[in-house]
Amino acid sequence: MSYATIGLGMPRIPRARNRLADTPVAGTKRVLLAAPRGYCAGVDRAVIAVEKALEHYGAPVYVRKQIVHNIHVVTELEKKGAIFVDEVDQVPPGAHIVFSAHGVSPAVVQGAADRGLHAIDATCPLVTKVHREAVRFARDDYEILLVGHAGHEEVEGTAGEAPEHITLVGSPEEADTVQVKDPSKVVWLSQTTLSVDETMETVRRLRDRFPSLQDPPSDDICYATQNRQVAIKKVARDSDVVIVVGSANSSNSVRLVEVALQHGAKAAYRVDYASEVQQAWLEGAATVGVTSGASVPEELVQELLDDLADAGYGDVQQVKTAEEDLIFSLPKELRRDVGGKQDARALGGRRGGDAS
Repeated sequence: MSYATIGLGMPRIPRARNRLADTPVAGTKRVLLAAPRGYCAGVDRAVIAVEKALEHYGAPVYVRKQIVHNIHVVTELEKKGAIFVDEVDQVPPGAHIVFSAHGVSPAVVQGAADRGLHAIDATCPLVTKVHREAVRFARDDYEILLVGHAGHEEVEGTAGEAPEHITLVGSPEEADTVQVKDPSKVVWLSQTTLSVDETMETVRRLRDRFPSLQDPPSDDICYATQNRQVAIKKVARDSDVVIVVGSANSSNSVRLVEVALQHGAKAAYRVDYASEVQQAWLEGAATVGVTSGASVPEELVQELLDDLADAGYGDVQQVKTAEEDLIFSLPKELRRDVGGKQDARALGGRRGGDAS
């Protein structure tokens, strides 16, 4: 199997010897670098929305929940003046608040309005699509089986659109026991960041029990989640160990670890930062697979590649399975106040992992 070798940009600045450098390995060391990886269009849009709000309105700008599920992104925005809160009642009346990329329920929107907050809705448009599907099917009196993880902000937002019509199905096993009122009028929707394979298994089991189960009008699992899973499947089968850059509360990052293990990786780990990689993980590993979740800036991947290069893994071969060119416009509230119809990338988007 052959892969294209890529350059990694500017020459590295010499640094102190890396703690991973003495890892014993027999044979040639290499890195298989998955592409696409990193920032998706929805994350790019949400992060830039907070930055532009800070620039235009001045600090502080409040953000309900984490704007995206990445500790580094949140920390950097806090340094610029963003304040992250759990609920809108923690925000001073009249302040600016940004709703995260994961979306919010109508009750949260109303709560912000009741406090006179200036809301900027940075919900990913692909999540908004699922919200609209939920509203439409509820209006037509369907029972909606929402495949997703309990407690995830996206699930809470979607369920809040039609709580009396939605039942959460968290796993294939739950599909075997969930009860519905009318098996002839039931539809499934899903969280956008799930494992594609596990979701399809859940749906298969639901359809075995409810043959009339309807599909959503279009795939709910987002393009970025699917693309990153396809890429890591190809990387995993030739990797001794896979390292996924992403935060613990990032559903799509955690799924990448699971997918890697299911498709041939001998071991797989998730880290927020390169400094978390343990030397023991690399012992005996000739090939290291690397990828990152959809809310991870590319600089964190480059830091990992630098550390791996210092440890002898300087041969970086890119495994590319898709091109990504989707662009989302900034939230309408920002377009109105900042001016123009510029998209997130035109305003400084930092797309990672060959999402060009």
